[in-house]
Amino acid sequence: MGWTRKALGVLTLAASALLGVEANAATLDRIRETKTLRIAYDPGAPPFSYIVPGSPPTAQPQGYSIELCRALADQFKEQLKLPDLKIVYVTVDSKDRFDVITQDKADLLCESATATLSRRQIVDFSLPIFIDGASFIIRPDGPRDVKFLAGKKVAVLPGTTTEQELRRALTGTHIDAEIVLVNTNQEGIDAVEKGIVAAYFADRATLTFLLRKEKAAANLLMAETYLSVEPIALALRKGDSDFRLAVDTALSHIYRRGEITVIFKTAFGVLSTPSPILASLYQISGLPD
Repeated sequence: MGWTRKALGVLTLAASALLGVEANAATLDRIRETKTLRIAYDPGAPPFSYIVPGSPPTAQPQGYSIELCRALADQFKEQLKLPDLKIVYVTVDSKDRFDVITQDKADLLCESATATLSRRQIVDFSLPIFIDGASFIIRPDGPRDVKFLAGKKVAVLPGTTTEQELRRALTGTHIDAEIVLVNTNQEGIDAVEKGIVAAYFADRATLTFLLRKEKAAANLLMAETYLSVEPIALALRKGDSDFRLAVDTALSHIYRRGEITVIFKTAFGVLSTPSPILASLYQISGLPD
């Protein structure tokens, strides 16, 4: 009886695994059937994905990751022979962005998600699309290094790798700073400007973009300290190797053909150029067919 139960248990687990693979392998089939690609994005994560404040409800999202995913959609039109492929946008925030992927409410997460080993337990990631790192902004008289944050309040978005790195840095250096969780980047910047917190932590590219747009930028500074260096990638459902291959194939073509330069300049400005490390990433990730 014991052996029978064990055998049944093994068979049940095997069947469940196979069913999971089959369920997760349906993304390309669904795209072909519906002729739609569902792109999840955070409207408050510039320069990767955002909606311009004050825009009408029908406004389209902008940003580096958005432009890249639109280029992916164009590649899919060719790959899948779907000239009428449409994009459906799904709005997320830092707290639920991976849920829409695991719950099959979107096909791709196109914003500023860092690819980590812990996140790969629940989702898969594409080839890297950007290299960034966590940093922080302060007022001119504010602390310019993490070691000077003792006894101060600092703000960060919840559920981000920046929050994890900040907590790790404070714990590792035994610095007693109070972490304040905010809902948006703008809320974090406003908190620094008003003196509610001493610093706001986020991805450096995001902070740089916001400081360029922020009217109060003259009263804010970017710290030189990096908490981390992080690879940013597109998240997709775990276990769907066919769809991941389609995404990586499209990215490789975009990198190899030089389309990524146009996308980069569209997102960051015509005078902007990829950093040497980012240019190397594009070259390395442009895999041959």
